[in-house]
Amino acid sequence: MAAVKALQAMLAGMTPVLTEGRWCFCSVPVREAADLLPHAIATFHEAEGLSLILPVAMAPDAAVMRQITLNVYSALDGVGLTAAVAAALAANGISCNMVAAYHHDHVFVPEAQAQAALAILLRLQIGAQD
Repeated sequence: MAAVKALQAMLAGMTPVLTEGRWCFCSVPVREAADLLPHAIATFHEAEGLSLILPVAMAPDAAVMRQITLNVYSALDGVGLTAAVAAALAANGISCNMVAAYHHDHVFVPEAQAQAALAILLRLQIGAQD
């Protein structure tokens, strides 16, 4: 499938879906990460340690997040999708952590606000289709 680069087209086609699972963001020293890596859905090396997104059962004291996948094939050099999504959520008092992967962007929001976030993103998509 061809990647979408224009902002209006990315928004119109984002088709957000609340995925199964409950996640938490954690940071551990790299030397302590080996047992956690098989459970992580994403990792990123930072100066302070290895950041991981893990199932909540792996870090029960962390804030619980839900994942919304934007199912548009957004181009890696597309401009504005994450900004538009973050701005729409922020305007409604919902924090988010964006994770851009090769094929899709993923929005992590607090569990208690996941359904509201999904509704906001669906409205954003519908508005871009006009």
